[in-house]
Amino acid sequence: MSGTLKSRAHSRWECKYHAGFIPKYRRKASYGEVRQMLGAILHDLARQQEGRIIEGQVLADPVHMGIEIPPKHPGASVIGFLKGKSALARARRVQEKERNFVGEHFWARGYAVSPVGFELERVKKYLREQEQAAKEGRF
Repeated sequence: MSGTLKSRAHSRWECKYHAGFIPKYRRKASYGEVRQMLGAILHDLARQQEGRIIEGQVLADPVHMGIEIPPKHPGASVIGFLKGKSALARARRVQEKERNFVGEHFWARGYAVSPVGFELERVKKYLREQEQAAKEGRF
């Protein structure tokens, strides 16, 4: 096994996923300070859902992460929560707005998610390779 099983009152679990999503219109919106800010926001939001981002990359276009989510939370709900709340937090911090006005969407509608199971190390390697490719301009 790749890690220690977590425990709840009546279950033991290890639910890990590889998730990815992109900014709307694939704009290169995740540069510099915004990139670091989004990373911190996503980590905080994952903790609010009792989850944890194990490994993640906020690249110029896509966001990829290995995330651990308790089985009581559906993966789709957690990813929706991360996208929605991070867009609001970004609007507040970057655009200095108190609310996200109609028509101002940061993330595209869809996302990709796949259960990782015990193959977490392979996903971590893939995420590191994606970051290296982006640095070298191969992305």
